[in-house]
Amino acid sequence: MNKLDNEKVSTAKGVVLEALPSTLFKLSMEDGGEVLAYLSGKMRMHRIKVLIGDKVEVILDPYGGKGRIVKRL
Repeated sequence: MNKLDNEKVSTAKGVVLEALPSTLFKLSMEDGGEVLAYLSGKMRMHRIKVLIGDKVEVILDPYGGKGRIVKRL
């Protein structure tokens, strides 16, 4: 069982504003906020590139930390 299978996760959509070092990205969310996010392990493993202006799907941390980019739309 995966952690994502057990819990309800809150996903959101956003647009990449800025690419930062060590695969961190600054995202503009649909609800108007900005958040820092990193690439998920599957995206790193399959070498999926994320560029400025890409629309992405993000799993938000319930405690207010960084988000995790799980899909490029």
